[in-house]
Amino acid sequence: MKNPVLVVGSVALDSVETPFGKADEVLGGSGTFFSSSASHFTPVQLVGVVGDDYPVEKLEPLAARGVDLAGLEKVSGSSFRWRGRYRHDLNSAETLETHLGVFSHFRPNIPEQFRNAPFVFLANIDPRLQLQVLEQVKKPRLVACDTMNFWIESRRPELVELLGHVDLITLNDAEARQLTEHTNLVKAARWIMDKGPKFVLIKKGEHGAFMFTRDSIFFAPAYPLENVFDPTGAGDSFAGGFIGYLAATGDLSESNMRRAVVVGSAMGSFAVEKFSNQRLLEITRADIDARVQEFRQLVAFDAEIGE
Repeated sequence: MKNPVLVVGSVALDSVETPFGKADEVLGGSGTFFSSSASHFTPVQLVGVVGDDYPVEKLEPLAARGVDLAGLEKVSGSSFRWRGRYRHDLNSAETLETHLGVFSHFRPNIPEQFRNAPFVFLANIDPRLQLQVLEQVKKPRLVACDTMNFWIESRRPELVELLGHVDLITLNDAEARQLTEHTNLVKAARWIMDKGPKFVLIKKGEHGAFMFTRDSIFFAPAYPLENVFDPTGAGDSFAGGFIGYLAATGDLSESNMRRAVVVGSAMGSFAVEKFSNQRLLEITRADIDARVQEFRQLVAFDAEIGE
């Protein structure tokens, strides 16, 4: 039995417009993208909330892939909806509408059978809720979290407190600079590690991702795609591949963490090829293995420098 991953995050409906098309009321949310990615490697336990208008049957492919939905609460009211637009700079979304619905009253209740999960991912939600999750789980081997600019601005003390309780944080370069007030990412990562995490993953969108530890820096490039249809959920898909691979292997050595960064980058590259989580549901393990090998070719070179 592979190590399960517990993820607590949003399960939403997205309406997205990009230069390549648009999609209305499709599956979205940090918990959904993470689960779609991580379930390629290991069983996933999803905790979230939806309204009574949510098309739960659309989650059946995830359940068939080993995502346990016992922690998905369905309550009266409207589901979390996000509407956004990407122009030709696909690194940043323009939010047009956000309707939190039942998500605004979300209080994570971790089912008893999920509380022993050895790997925990606290997806992008209020850090006060992330701390509540940690009060309910029992001695996980690895706790990772994500955050965003909104929480850095509005819940900074709680976020800094959370850093003292997690092993790893993922955030993008702008968020790292905002949180630490350091423009240099090496200094920003050191500031974060001083607060608690042993690993800091800083994502740079189409420019790759850094993993910082006390003693090392590792960089993985982004996969050079010809067609990027929808960047929504790329970061959560990266996290799903990263944590899912670590859980599947049970190996937290630095060399395996580096492999996990590349796996995460591969999963993020698949996620953006179609709208919503559609591409993540189509791919096979053979597709993933092939892309990881292509990543290896991207950075392979002979270390000997001639005269």
